[in-house]
Amino acid sequence: MTEREHGYLAITELFLPTKGGTAIWFSEVFKYLGGKGIHIVTADVPGAAEVDAGHPNTIHRLNLRRVGWLRPESLGIYARLFFASLWLAVTRRFEALHAIRSLPEGLVAWAVARLTFRPVIVYAHGEELTGWGRGAKYRAMCFTLRHADKVVANSDNTRDELLRMGVDPDKITIIYPGVDVHCFHPDLPIDDLRQTLGWREGHKLVLSVGRLSRRKGFDTVIRCLPQLLQQDLDIQYVLIGIGEDLDYLKELATELGVCERVHLLGHVSPEDLPRWYNACDVFAMPNRDIGGDTEGFGMVYLEAAACGKPAIAGKTGGTGSAVIDGVTGLRVDGEKLEEVVATLSGLLVDHDYAALLGKQGHSRAITDFSWEAVAKKTELL
Repeated sequence: MTEREHGYLAITELFLPTKGGTAIWFSEVFKYLGGKGIHIVTADVPGAAEVDAGHPNTIHRLNLRRVGWLRPESLGIYARLFFASLWLAVTRRFEALHAIRSLPEGLVAWAVARLTFRPVIVYAHGEELTGWGRGAKYRAMCFTLRHADKVVANSDNTRDELLRMGVDPDKITIIYPGVDVHCFHPDLPIDDLRQTLGWREGHKLVLSVGRLSRRKGFDTVIRCLPQLLQQDLDIQYVLIGIGEDLDYLKELATELGVCERVHLLGHVSPEDLPRWYNACDVFAMPNRDIGGDTEGFGMVYLEAAACGKPAIAGKTGGTGSAVIDGVTGLRVDGEKLEEVVATLSGLLVDHDYAALLGKQGHSRAITDFSWEAVAKKTELL
């Protein structure tokens, strides 16, 4: 795509090098939508200078740290985002404002858009819609989403939740997240990674990637291991990610006597991540809802698919848009251990079926989920 004479103003607290699918989304999409005419207002974080130097868009970094003595603590974030975005909107010609979330970015973008007579597009990801209760923050979120000119839902489930919140259905467009199919693809070298696990003939590798939070179901995978080992499946479980559940997962593996089978790698390099997907037999994230905390989509499922691997997902949240049950992977009730055990066992034993799901997932990733395809859909908003 060629650079536009008039670009967009994108507002996002989360942007590379910050980890996570939300941060990746805006970075990748706007790369394809244009060049320096697209301005991105975001947080100044360690490593930002290196990212910005190689990014085709114009990046504006702000100090968006919360201030403990302010009430609310995020007031400073709203103020900095607002004044920086307003100045850019007044001094440049933007076609529209894009906000990566309803709060804080969406509310700020709505105010700036109304003052400068431009349309505002707010993105909804699912988990934020159900995880904030029904207090003042939820009411502010509803206001933002209802008054946006357009709302992008990342899954069919997110669209349904937006409708329950009173958002006009004519304003909602579903655009699924994407995956870098040039980075995540099959046939990458994996022997050295497997050797770090003490690999031997007959080993099976189950992989999970994501923030170590309870809703992801990583603890369920660990609980499956004793039963899978009893079935003479020689399993290694690799878990990539950081988060609040690290100690809990370590203790659980020790308690169940499988700590030598569980490899908690934390972060891995961008070069090694797609190779770990290639190294696995099955990707597993049997997510579940916990107190309204749900999985909005799950971009990691797309990464697995792009590498030709079958995925196991939970039945809650928006994962049904990422994993088509029986086509690109299998969906399970993440609360039912026996169901997860049976599904893992089935894919690890039936190599032909696992390969078929992986092949179909790879085809879908190339066709529907490349960042180029996502950018083309975004361009039509």
